[in-house]
Formats: sequence, structure tokens, C-alpha cells
Amino acid sequence: MRIALFYTAVESFNFFADQLDQEFRSRGHETFILDIMNPPEESLHSFAHFAEFVSAKVDAAVCFDGIGVRQDELIEIWNSWDTVIIDILMDPPLRFHPVFERHPKNYHLFCCDQDHVGYVRRYFSSEVPSVDFMPHVGVLPEPDTPVIPYSERKYDILFCGTYYRPQDRLTAPNPLLEEHPYLQNLYQLMYQNLIADSDLNLDAALLLALDQTELSISEDTLKLLFAYMDNVDWAIRMYQRERVITALAEAGLELHLLGRGWENHPCSQYPNVHRIDDRIPYAQTLSYMADARINLNVMPWFKSGTHDRIFNTLLQHSLPLTDRSAWTEKYFTDGEDIVFYDLKHLEQLPMIADRLLKNPSEAEKMIQRGYEKVARDLTWTNCAEWILDAVQADNTPGNLQPQVSEEFIAFGNQIKPVILGLIANEQWNEAYSMTEQLLALMPDDPEVLEMKQEIVRHIS
Repeated sequence: MRIALFYTAVESFNFFADQLDQEFRSRGHETFILDIMNPPEESLHSFAHFAEFVSAKVDAAVCFDGIGVRQDELIEIWNSWDTVIIDILMDPPLRFHPVFERHPKNYHLFCCDQDHVGYVRRYFSSEVPSVDFMPHVGVLPEPDTPVIPYSERKYDILFCGTYYRPQDRLTAPNPLLEEHPYLQNLYQLMYQNLIADSDLNLDAALLLALDQTELSISEDTLKLLFAYMDNVDWAIRMYQRERVITALAEAGLELHLLGRGWENHPCSQYPNVHRIDDRIPYAQTLSYMADARINLNVMPWFKSGTHDRIFNTLLQHSLPLTDRSAWTEKYFTDGEDIVFYDLKHLEQLPMIADRLLKNPSEAEKMIQRGYEKVARDLTWTNCAEWILDAVQADNTPGNLQPQVSEEFIAFGNQIKPVILGLIANEQWNEAYSMTEQLLALMPDDPEVLEMKQEIVRHIS
């Protein structure tokens, strides 16, 4: 099989491309990595060498966040060879509406959050007929990599990630607001909804804000509002990162922060808060993770999804301390192979962290169990296999998407009374979760849509 990959302006994506390239080549496949940044012709990854590679059939092209499938000339090449496009989103689909509307014909999208899959199926079912869930993965160390003894590690608690002031992100320039400044109030209300209920996903928070303001809009307008709510996404992420770090810093725990912007955090001058560096290459962060007893994670508002920070932490023989998602709660067991905290009860977080630091043997047992699980299921070896399975499947775009059979429709009709019962008992979060699952495969069912509208009106 002949497979194309891409180098881009995103350093971590280039690291991911290298990981997949090694995996594909180890299985005997021929690969080429095109550098989208247009290097000199003599570069091994130049457009000149790429032209030679695509002079023969290319079976698959694998990209992240749509980079490598947007340009007209590339679309023409992929369509001419009927190349299978594997597009792996590392970010929410609201950022990629143009990509969904223009891409090669044999296009398969994978999302790292099951809610994102439902979003694409709900709003882009005709443009993206093939979309499915693919979790993040982590980097498995080489077999001879030494493990730093737990008691000798430099950092008690490490967090790798950026920080911006939440309000700065919320009020950042937004082209839609330049034409319709009154919409800022809508996004502000959406932001407040997310603060009030950390279980809400982004689109549910916007739908709730629309209901609160009694605005009735078309679906095209709704999709436009989704496309421009990136500022709210960033703001709520930063809001929760700020709260989590503050809770630990004010409790006096030793924190080390690796990433940009932490000089702007309210606790940056605390004597127990230490900044390591602004930003380093993705691969180098792994050695920092390996030198920490606990690696802190704050999910990037992936309420039914994954994050590679968790998996890399375990593969580097460290303990992840993270908030929850529906997916992580199903895959991991709190206190057995991971430790969860609750965004709604951050007053408990310092006690959880302190207990773990004072019980190293307990932490090491959890790390070992989590390491074995992730090393088996969630590495770049697994990711390469998932991609090859998708490429080798029938090239009909819909084949990767579960089909709505008569049996499923019958099952869905049995579930509807259950949701109605939850609504009657005002169990709004449970009703919302079940409704979203039904909509993922029955996006146009009028009864389910009506139930969702009723639920959203009552979520606070």
C-alpha cells in the first residue's frame, strides 16, 4: 500500500506523522511525507518529490485537522487516484466547517470525542457521510528506556499545557461579531452556562443560550454560530485550567507548569508554583512527564472524549490526575488505574493530590495497571492498525458509519419512552446524554429532536 502523510506548521502533528510513518513502514508499506510549508526542492519532503510519488496510485492519505485535503490541486490528485482520505480531528469540529464542505470524494473523518461524532452526523450528514470515533493515543517508550524511581522524581505535580486569561480569549476578535456585535451577549450567556454546568458540551450550551434569549433561528444560522464560538471554547478551557491550578496552588502543593502564558495566571508568583519553560517540542515533554509523580490533566471540554496527555502520562510511568469524560469513566476505573477529580468539587482536589503524594506505593500500583492497559490498547501501533483497517475496508464512504437498520429503529423507539420518563422525573442530564446517543445515529428523527429541545430548555 502507498500512503501519503503531511508535515505542517503544527509541530505536534509532525511528530504524529513520524510515528505513523514508522508504523506503516514497519509493515512494509511505502510512504511519503509532504511538507506543506513548501521546503526547497532538494528536501526529501518537497513538492517536487511529492509529484514523483503521486505519479503512481496513492492508496491513502492520512492527515490531522484536515491539513493536506483542503487545497484544490491536492483534491484533484486524491480524486484522480480514488485515494482514501483519513482525516483525524484533534480539535472540536466547530473549527472545521469549511473542510467538511470541501474535501476529496473518498473522505473518512475520525473524531476524538463521541459528542463530536454526533455533531458531525447531526449538522453535516450529507457533506461527511463517513465519520466515526477514534481515541487519542500515547507514545510507548523504547523497551530499554529506564524508568526513574518514583521517589527520585523532580516534580510532585506537573501540568503540560498553555494558559490564557479566560476573558481575553472570550473577547478576542471574532469576524461574526464585527458584523453582528449584539451576538457577543449570546456568547457571553453561553459561557456562563458552561461555567454553571461543567457537564454541558459546547453545542448544548449554545442551544440553551438561544432558548434563554428566546431566539428562533434557521439551521444554517445555527451552524454559523457554532463555527464562530471558538472563543467560548478557548475561554471555558482556560477558566477551568485557572481554577484547577489555583485550587492546588492555594493549598501549598508544589506545582510545575510547562507551557506558554503561565506568567499571567493569578498564582504565578506563589513560591510553590514553578514555571519550567514556555514551550518545547512534543517529544521532549515526555521526559518531563516521566520525571513527575503526578501529571495533572484538565480535559479540553471533550465531554465524551479522550486526551493523549492521559495516555502519555501512564506510558511514561506516571499517574494521571484528571477530570472526567464519559469515555474515560468507561475505560478506566477511578483508584485502580487512574485518579479522577470533579470540576464541581475542586475543594476536594488538594486532598486527593496530597493523599496520592503521601502514598507512593498505592500510586505506583495504579500506574502499573494503567500502563499495561494503555500499552495494550492506545498506542501509535494501535492507531496505525485502525487506519489500515479503515483503508482496507470497502471504499464506499458510508461503510465506516453504522447503518440505521430496521432493528436499530425499533430499538430507538423502545428507548424513547425511557427518555420521556427521565424528562418527567426532571433527570435532565441523563435524558440529554441518551438523546445525544440516539441523535448520533438518528439525526433527523423529529421526536428525538423535540425531546432534545425540551431537555435543553431545562438544563441549567
